[in-house]
Amino acid sequence: MKRFIVTGGYGFIGSNLIRLLIKKKFKVLNIDNMSYSAQKYNLIGINKKNYFFKKVDINNKKEILKIFRSFKPDGIFNLAADTHVDRSIDSSYNFIKNNILGVYNLLEALKIQKKKIKLIHISTDEVYGDIIKKNERSNEKYQYKPSSPYSASKASADHLVKSYVRTYKIPAVISNCCNNYGPYQFPEKLIPKIISNILNNKPLPIYGKGINSREWIYVEDHCNALFKIYQKGKIGESYNVGSGKNLKNIDLIKKILKICKKNNISIGNKVKI
Repeated sequence: MKRFIVTGGYGFIGSNLIRLLIKKKFKVLNIDNMSYSAQKYNLIGINKKNYFFKKVDINNKKEILKIFRSFKPDGIFNLAADTHVDRSIDSSYNFIKNNILGVYNLLEALKIQKKKIKLIHISTDEVYGDIIKKNERSNEKYQYKPSSPYSASKASADHLVKSYVRTYKIPAVISNCCNNYGPYQFPEKLIPKIISNILNNKPLPIYGKGINSREWIYVEDHCNALFKIYQKGKIGESYNVGSGKNLKNIDLIKKILKICKKNNISIGNKVKI
């Protein structure tokens, strides 16, 4: 039976990935430092037979090494990261600490393992910056142009991972995914925030005219892609994960409002676009 470590497993994508791995009958160890975005209810009802949890910060190299020796994982999915753009603009320290130094500590721990442990480092398509041309999508050869402390920290981690693959022969693969949505998403993110504001008759947070376009993927589709990358991903390569479904923020909000009306969900007078 294969053994996997998921870092940041109480987060949105991490908890969905753990559910997938447990469903596939693997042993899974969840490593999470339980920051503000970690929610224990994300894994309520999970089969505990093959699931384990350890409260550890990935910056704690000593504890990470102990875990590697005792759990003996076949693979690691690194989802431990600070991910909110606005928070990174307000204060970038935790993004540098967790998204760069945390990855460095994981790589240093992996470097000295006798058993080769495959690392799937989960990054973001935001490392490519803004796509200017209409309907253009980034590909794996696209130039990195991060535009926020968050995306810059993820870009830095990507470069670190690739350097350790080349220099130390660490078996690692990078995934760069578009925007996720689905169950257990933290409420400060766009879709759950919009839904929450509609239900509570609060103004909708639309930046500018809402013309920014994003590509969206359902979180379970992303998790299935991550497992395929573990199985078939070529060491040292990056894989963009997406759906090909782009929506302007304003159009996405209109779709959510339409669904609410269709399901007879009351829309208050403060909910305007």
